[in-house]
Amino acid sequence: MLTLTVVQVIWGRFLCQSAVMTAYLATTGGTKFLRTKHPGLQLLRGVFQVGTTGFVYMSLPHVPIGDITAIVFCSPIIVTVLSVIFLKEKIGKHRIGAVMVGFVGVYLIVLPGSSETSIYHLLTLAAAFTNALFIMMTRRLAGPEESSATQFNTTAVGMVVFSIILFLGDGLPPIEWAPLFLVMGILAAIGHFCMVKAFAYASASVLSPYLYAQVIFAALFSVFWFGDTLRPTMLAGTALLVASGMYIWWRERTLGIKRAE
Repeated sequence: MLTLTVVQVIWGRFLCQSAVMTAYLATTGGTKFLRTKHPGLQLLRGVFQVGTTGFVYMSLPHVPIGDITAIVFCSPIIVTVLSVIFLKEKIGKHRIGAVMVGFVGVYLIVLPGSSETSIYHLLTLAAAFTNALFIMMTRRLAGPEESSATQFNTTAVGMVVFSIILFLGDGLPPIEWAPLFLVMGILAAIGHFCMVKAFAYASASVLSPYLYAQVIFAALFSVFWFGDTLRPTMLAGTALLVASGMYIWWRERTLGIKRAE
């Protein structure tokens, strides 16, 4: 059976997603998506997205997709910690407790020293870290004037980076894989488009809980599509991770409402 390298798969996904996204942005807004007031931040955000995608795809052949998704969803907890370190934000004992519970959840999922734990779990943790940086850059670039450029650069940077890596090493994948790449690109573009539209009609505080549905769907795919087994420790860790993330969301939303009053 003919298989592809990780780089070829990522390149195909970024290429097709960029093509779909560029066509949509050009049709709806002309060349507006090529203009940005913060090219450096856009590039940095794209690099963090490249890191997240690369680490996740390298882990996929070796770590159940349910485990990967759950670990990457500790990103909001990492964002909370990084905000304290770099942005000097203050958090109370409630969110400190939630962060600690979240990291206990990650520990249960990864279980260092277990026979089922490998170096690829560390790559997934690296993906959670780069995704947290990606989230922070997204917050920094939030605003209607940067919306089109942010959508475009989300995939364009990845396409350029992996094109260079591809042509220096693995070479182009066989043409028969093109339809599958196109499907991947279309689905990725639709998912990103729906998320952007959702944030246009509702605040992040309203939408955040719905993002955790991804963990549930990933677990279902992991079991029924790939035949993986959901370990009890993984389920317990995921429950703690989701609960801590939901509590942080609830706490921030509650404090935001009180400040508005």
